[in-house]
Amino acid sequence: METEIRMTDRKRTMIFINIVITCIASSMLATALNTALPAIISDLEISVTAGQWLTSGYSLVMGIIMPLTAFLITRFPTKRLFLTGMLLFIVGLSLCVVAPDFQVMMAARILQACGNGILTSMAQVIILTIYPAEKRGTAMGWYGLSIGAAPVIAPTLAGIIVDMLGWRAIFYISIGIMLISLVWAVFVFDNILETARKKFDTLSFVFSIFAFGGLTLGIGNIGSYSFMSAQVLPVLVIGLCASGLFVYRQLHLEEPFLELRILKKKNYAISVVGSMLLYFVMMGSSMLMPLYAQSIMGCSATVSGLIVLPGSAVMAVISPFAGKIYDKLGMKILFVTGAVCMAVSCGGMCLLTMDTPVWVAAAWNTLRTTAIGCLMMPLVTWGTEGIGFKKLSHGTALLTSLRTVAGAMGTAVFVGIMTVSAQNGQGKYGDEAALHGLTTAFFWMTIVTLLLVLMGIFFVKKKE
Repeated sequence: METEIRMTDRKRTMIFINIVITCIASSMLATALNTALPAIISDLEISVTAGQWLTSGYSLVMGIIMPLTAFLITRFPTKRLFLTGMLLFIVGLSLCVVAPDFQVMMAARILQACGNGILTSMAQVIILTIYPAEKRGTAMGWYGLSIGAAPVIAPTLAGIIVDMLGWRAIFYISIGIMLISLVWAVFVFDNILETARKKFDTLSFVFSIFAFGGLTLGIGNIGSYSFMSAQVLPVLVIGLCASGLFVYRQLHLEEPFLELRILKKKNYAISVVGSMLLYFVMMGSSMLMPLYAQSIMGCSATVSGLIVLPGSAVMAVISPFAGKIYDKLGMKILFVTGAVCMAVSCGGMCLLTMDTPVWVAAAWNTLRTTAIGCLMMPLVTWGTEGIGFKKLSHGTALLTSLRTVAGAMGTAVFVGIMTVSAQNGQGKYGDEAALHGLTTAFFWMTIVTLLLVLMGIFFVKKKE
C-alpha cells in the first residue's frame, strides 16, 4: 500500500474489531458444521456422499466468488458491499434454521458462501488500507491469530450444542453474533477503499463457473456414479473445456479477469500447487474425522469434538510462530517438516482398528494439524513475495480460489473413496467395512502428501 486512510485510532480499532468478530463467526461455523454433519445427515435422511456437499459445495462457491471480489471491491462502496456480504450470510443462516430438506439446506449454504467470500476477501484489503505501514504487520498478525483460533473451540462447542440442543441451534447462535456485528458495522464502517467504474468481464466469469463447478461436481459424483455415467464424464469434460477457455481468455486480455501469468514465477507456482495439495488432504481429513468418531466408533458429538480439539489448539499456537520461523530460516524447513508430519499422520490413520483407542486418532490428528500450521500461511507469504505489489490482489485471489476448490474436491474424493471401499468390503470385512473404507481413504491421502514431501525436498531452496 502506498497510501493510508486518515482516521482516528479509535475509529480504526472499532472497524478492526468488527471485521474480526464477523470473520470469527463465519470461520467457526465452517468447522462446527463438520462436527454437526452426522446429525444433519441423519435428520435430513440423506447419504454421506450427499451430505458432504454441504461443506464441499460451500467451498466450491467460495472458490468461484473470490476471484469476483477483486472486481466488486474496486467497483462498489466499501460499506455497502461489506453489509451486503453480511446480509447474504445472515439470510443463509436463517434458511438453515428452517430447512426441511437437503435442497433448501444446500441453497442456504450457497448464500452463506457468497456472503463469506465477500467478507473474507474484503477483510485483509481493509486492514492493510486503514493501518499505517509500521502497524500493518501487527494488525495482520492479530487478525490471523484470531481467525486461526476461532476453529479451535468450534468443533467441541458444536458437539456439546448438538447433543444438548440439536444441530439447528448452531445456526441460531451464529445468527445472533452476525446480527450484532451487522448493527456494529452500520455505525462504524465508512467507504474506505477507492472505487472506479470498470467493465465486468461476464464471459470470463461464466467460464470460471463452468470450470470450477464442472471439475468439482464431476469429481464429487465419482463416489456415487460410475466414471462413464452422465453425472461424471460429461461434467468433467465441460469443466476441462471451460478451464481451457478461461485460461486462453485470461492470457489474451490486456486487463484479465484473473492474472494467470504470475504462475510463471517459480516460487508462486510451487506455493499454489503446495496449497492445493494441502487443502485437498486437509479438507478431506476434517470431513472424515467426525464420521470416524460418530459413525464408526459410536461416540457422541461432544466426544467427536473433543477428539479434534487438541489438534485445533496446536495449530492455533503453531501458526503465529511459523511466520517467525519463516522469517529466520526460510520456507524449506517448514515445507519439508510440515509435509513429513502430514504424511506420517495420514499413514498412522491407516493402521486404525476397532480396538484402537480414540485418543490414538486424536494424536494422529494433532500431528496433521501441526503440519497444517507449518504450511498454510507461510506458503501464502512465500509464494506472493516475488510477484509485485500491483499483482498481489490477483495472486492472493488465484491462490485462495484454487486451494478452496482443491479442498472441495478433496472432501468429495475422499468421502467417495471411503463410501465405495466400505460398500465393496461388506463381504470381506462385515461390520468393519466402514473402518476399511476410512483407512483406504487415508492411504490415498498418504500418497498425496508424499508428493508434498518430494516438492519440499527438490523444488524449494534453502534461505540464502
